[in-house]
Amino acid sequence: MGDLDAKILVGVIPLKSAGMANYMNKNVPGILVPDDIIDRIRKAEDKVKEGLKIAAEFICEVRQQKLCDGVHIMAIGAEENIPALLDMCEL
Repeated sequence: MGDLDAKILVGVIPLKSAGMANYMNKNVPGILVPDDIIDRIRKAEDKVKEGLKIAAEFICEVRQQKLCDGVHIMAIGAEENIPALLDMCEL
């Protein structure tokens, strides 16, 4: 993407449950939540917190690898979780 004269944003949707991930896989074009991520959320005691942890890990990875210019967090009705997610990312 470095050859493009454009800014790149990565969209991140913190998952709230395995059901949400499955719904997105079936109904949102272009989204694929891997089975290991779905299993990780399914097994978690606090599914929302695990979804935030997964989102934070992903954001940290794309920042570390400099894969984009920014991140668009789409909390989908859970905007109150954004400050915790930003703290997890040390932002």
